[in-house]
Amino acid sequence: MKSLIAAALALSLVTGAAWAETMRMAVTTSFHNSGLADILLPEIQQDLGIEVQLLVVGTGQALRLGRAGDVDAILVHSKAAEDSFVADGAGTHRREIMYNDFVVIGPADDPAGVTGAASAAAALQAIAEAGTPFVSRGDDSGTHKKELALWQDAVSGQGADSFGPWYKPVGAGMGAALNTASGMGAYILSDRASWLNFANKGDLALLYAGDPVLFNQYAYLPVNPEQHPHVKADAAQALEAWLVSESAEALINAYEIGGETLFVFNARR
Repeated sequence: MKSLIAAALALSLVTGAAWAETMRMAVTTSFHNSGLADILLPEIQQDLGIEVQLLVVGTGQALRLGRAGDVDAILVHSKAAEDSFVADGAGTHRREIMYNDFVVIGPADDPAGVTGAASAAAALQAIAEAGTPFVSRGDDSGTHKKELALWQDAVSGQGADSFGPWYKPVGAGMGAALNTASGMGAYILSDRASWLNFANKGDLALLYAGDPVLFNQYAYLPVNPEQHPHVKADAAQALEAWLVSESAEALINAYEIGGETLFVFNARR
C-alpha cells in the first residue's frame, strides 16, 4: 500500500498539484464526535503533506455538498444514498473504510423495557407502545436514515411522522441530539463511537445492541472531477490510498475509549 501512496504522490508532481493546500472533505457528525479525526488528520498531514479541512454535517448534507462540488471528497454512512451519488455521476466510486454499529440508548431504568428485546425493531416497538420520549436526529443524516428504516420495521410500515408528542425530532447532529436525550431522559439511536465519546451521559445507558441490522459502514467517495473540474482529485486519490493503508488500519483499530474499540477497519486493498 505504501507503493500506492507513493504513486499518488508521484502523480501530483507530474500534474503540478499543490499539496501544501488544503483539501475539503465533508464528514458525518458521528465520525467527528468519535474523536477519530483528531488521531488521523495529523498523521495524514505528516505522511502526505495534505491538510484535510473537515466540513462536519449529516450524511444528506455531505452528499449535497459533494453534488455541488463544494468539497473534494466525502466520508459518510448511508449505503443506498452513497450508491445513488455514484450512479448519478456525482462521485467516481465508493470505497468502504471501516465500520461500527448503532445502539439504542435510554434511561438506565429502561421504562419501555427495551433491554433484552428480540430485535432492534422490537426495541423501538416497545418505546412506541410505552409512549416514552424518543429523540430523533431529524436531520437527514445517516443515523436518521437508519432510524427511519428501523421504525418502518417496528410499527408495520407506519412512518415516524405519524407518531405522537413522545417522538422528538431535533434537527441536530449526534452530539447535540445526545445532549437533548440526556436532558430529557429520553431514548435515542446513536452510533457506538459517538456514545462512547459522549461526556454528558447523565442517567443514560446503552440498553440494546447486537442486531445485525444495526451494522454501520463508513465509506469514502471522491467527488467526480468530470462534473467539477476544480476539485482536487489528485489529493482525494492520495487520501484514499492512505485511508486503506496499513498505517490507517493500525490507527483505526487501535482507537479505543475506556478499553472499548470504536471502529473496525475493513477496507479491501
